[in-house]
Amino acid sequence: MGVGDPSKSSKTSKTPTYPESLVIPALQDHKQTFIVLHGRGSNAATFGPPFLDTKISESQTFRSSFPHAQFIFPTASKRRAQIYHRSVINQWFDNWSLQTPNERTGLQVQGLRESSAYIHSLIRNAIEQMGAKNVVLGGLSQGCATALIALLTWDGEPIAAGFGMCGWLPFRKQMEDIVIADERGVETADDGDDDLFETEGESGEGGGDDAATQAIAFLKDELEMTNQDRSGAVQEVPLFLAHGIEDEKVPIELGLEAASCLKRLGVNTEWREYDGLGHC
Repeated sequence: MGVGDPSKSSKTSKTPTYPESLVIPALQDHKQTFIVLHGRGSNAATFGPPFLDTKISESQTFRSSFPHAQFIFPTASKRRAQIYHRSVINQWFDNWSLQTPNERTGLQVQGLRESSAYIHSLIRNAIEQMGAKNVVLGGLSQGCATALIALLTWDGEPIAAGFGMCGWLPFRKQMEDIVIADERGVETADDGDDDLFETEGESGEGGGDDAATQAIAFLKDELEMTNQDRSGAVQEVPLFLAHGIEDEKVPIELGLEAASCLKRLGVNTEWREYDGLGHC
C-alpha cells in the first residue's frame, strides 16, 4: 500500500472498497503532497502518469514543474452507474446526465458522502506528514466535482490550495439558491414589518450564520454527514478552476456556474477558459 494511503476494505457490500493509491515520489526532497482525482470510468494507473507528463510549457511537464511534490492518485471504488444501465465502473459517485444536472440528484448522495470521507482521510494523512500548508487537492472531470465537495465539507485545518479542470459542482443550484435568497432578503429589507428591537446580526435563519455557512450546512445535511462543524475552512483555501471551451462531455457552462457559486460561498476562486481545448 502506498505511503499516505488509508485505503478502505470491507467485508460487507455496504462499505466501498478503494484500491491502493498510486504514489509517485518527489523528484527532489519531498516538501509538498498533491492528491489528484481521476474522472469517471478511469483509475489511478491509467490517469496518473499521462497527467504528470502533460506539458504546461515548452520545457516543463506538470511533474517537473513541482520537483518537490509527491503525487497521490487514488482510485474510485466500483459503483453501479444508473445512466449506463447499472454497469459497474470506477466512479466517485453516481450521477445522471450532465445535460440535466439538477435531475435525480439523490443518485449522488451515497458516493459523495463515502468518497469525501475517503479523500478527507488522505488529506489528514498528508497533513500529518507535511503540514496543511503543503497539501494540495485537485481533480479532473468527476474527480474535480468530488474534490470540490470534499473541500466544502472539510473540517480540518485549511490546506494550501485546490484545483479542478473540466468539472462541475454537485448541488450547486441548491446552495446558490440559499445565498441568492439571502441577498434578495437584504435588498428587500424595507418590505414588511420591521422589528424595532432587532439588533444587527440577529435577523435571518440559521442562528446568526451567514448564507454561505447555511449553504455548506445544507450540503453536509443533504449528504447525511455526521460532522456539522462550521469552521469555514474552504473559504481560506485558494482555488483554481479551468475549463476547455470545446469540452464535449462537461459543458463549460457547468464550470462557469461552479465558479460563480463558489465565489458566492466566499471561496477565493480563480477561473480560466482555454480556447480550442476539449474535455481533458
